[in-house]
Amino acid sequence: MPAISSHKPYRVGRSKTGLGLFATKPIKKGTRIIRYFGPILDSRIPEQDDIENKYLFELNGRWTINGAVRKNLARYINHSCRPNAESDVRPRERKVFIRAIRNIEPGDEINYDYGTDYFKAYLKPIGCKCPSCETKRKKQRAEARAERAKVKARAERKAQKAGAKGSKKKKLNGHAFGKPNGRVRV
Repeated sequence: MPAISSHKPYRVGRSKTGLGLFATKPIKKGTRIIRYFGPILDSRIPEQDDIENKYLFELNGRWTINGAVRKNLARYINHSCRPNAESDVRPRERKVFIRAIRNIEPGDEINYDYGTDYFKAYLKPIGCKCPSCETKRKKQRAEARAERAKVKARAERKAQKAGAKGSKKKKLNGHAFGKPNGRVRV
């Protein structure tokens, strides 16, 4: 196991969605955890505006940080619809810090909300894998299974009722009216 630096309260580790950033020490609410950094791209320059990767962090309409550099450990922070951290964007300084919005315990994954544009472009097509969405999907699947079971049971009861009615022979003055094959006597 690699040695964990004493001054960094986080480590990169295996997550449900790939790699993630995990707390190694308790992190108090409001604490700056890490800085998101990389080359600054200008959207007015066509070559820089055409760059496509998942690690782009938009500061404003003009400036974007390309966080794909390997030293940028903040790029491992995953999305969550119920995050424990948030981005503190400072467009004038061209800096982004990730700050805790709740107390984070050792072993907890650090995550923040990526925003609606990123969510629609990258996460919605494959489905969000954050714990709150997974729980919501499990609940929806359980409700759908229960509904299907209810419909199936209703259909079986209806079939049994119809079968019970069809198996009874009609009587006329106390005598059976139909033949065994179901044809009526004339």
